[in-house]
Amino acid sequence: MSPESSRPTTGKPDANKPDINKSDKPISPDDRARLDQVFMQVVLDVQAQVQQTQPAQSGNLAAMFHKETMGDALQGLAMLIAGWNENRIDGVGLGRTIKSLRALDLPELAERMHKLRQIDEG
Repeated sequence: MSPESSRPTTGKPDANKPDINKSDKPISPDDRARLDQVFMQVVLDVQAQVQQTQPAQSGNLAAMFHKETMGDALQGLAMLIAGWNENRIDGVGLGRTIKSLRALDLPELAERMHKLRQIDEG
């Protein structure tokens, strides 16, 4: 019996099961070629808007947290681009971007990024 199967259940989600919002989604090469311009337009637009944000409050601590959150959003976007180049939507990068956009008080952009996961379905 494996150590994982002998663990008691705690009512929390199983850490070994992939989170639908964090798992990668494969994109066919044909869809990627067809949707490349749309994908990059969305990502670059979000990147530009993130870079224009300012801390919600004044002070060094607020500036530090804002810079860190902005960096997380930009890193998530970079992960998305890297995944896209490998014919997939990077789930971790998407999750990081969405979480950071919400922290930057950009809920509309977070929703737009969330919809990016279904880019090939429409």
